[in-house]
Amino acid sequence: MLDKINVAFIGPGVMAEAMAGRMITTAGVKPALIRMSGPSEARLQELKQQYGVVVTTENITAVQKADLVILSVKPQSLPAIMEELRGCIPADALVLSIVAGATCAVLSKGLNHAAIVRAMPNTPIQVGEGITVWTATAAVSEEKKVIARDTLCSFGEEVFVEKEDYLDMATALSGTGPAYVFLFMEAMVDAGVHLGFPRRIAEKLVVHTVKGSVAYYENSPRHLARLRNKVTSPGGTSAAALYYLEKAGVRTAISRAIWAAYERSRELGRGEKADLNP
Repeated sequence: MLDKINVAFIGPGVMAEAMAGRMITTAGVKPALIRMSGPSEARLQELKQQYGVVVTTENITAVQKADLVILSVKPQSLPAIMEELRGCIPADALVLSIVAGATCAVLSKGLNHAAIVRAMPNTPIQVGEGITVWTATAAVSEEKKVIARDTLCSFGEEVFVEKEDYLDMATALSGTGPAYVFLFMEAMVDAGVHLGFPRRIAEKLVVHTVKGSVAYYENSPRHLARLRNKVTSPGGTSAAALYYLEKAGVRTAISRAIWAAYERSRELGRGEKADLNP
């Protein structure tokens, strides 16, 4: 179905590039049917050269005749974008937004358009290993839900939810999640270097440890606590390390960090600026 639709990306950032690339290589969308719009001519020409997509600096031109309009702009830019596109999106088009914090109600009112899908992908979509949580307004038909699902499946896994509140939660947990993982991996690599490993060896050990742990879980899906217990011998090295992590409050810090991301997502939805002195 996706190989015959016209797609318009409003915002040509990293996530938009990843989505367009996966739609072309995995979902069979023809590059000539993808329009990408943004203010930077240099960036647009880069995308045109790499993917063969059609580019324009005019958002209204991009959405003309579009079957699927993907909003991939920064939350701060959304009000101006909605004002510009209000009433210009084809009546039978589906709007898919990945703008953090922007609710379906805000999008529908701002664009004067009823068929809205709100989604939260994460950066592993760039390698086809993403996870996207999404929801849809009542105006989105089953046929258009298929288009949305097929689009999101080209990025990796997808999870449809009825409650839109889950989108802010997904933003904090899976959307921002790769940043937590990378920070943890970075800390492990630095610790390895501190122990005396060359950085290249420390990085290889950490990357394969994380990759192998995920694969082990997927092949023997048990509660994570049971898997942790299996590798924690009484009085052993794992027990010593875990005791220190718990004493340092790592579990609580992670929980509070995810809660902070959740609250920030809701603030973005209300148009609030970041508090630089939390």
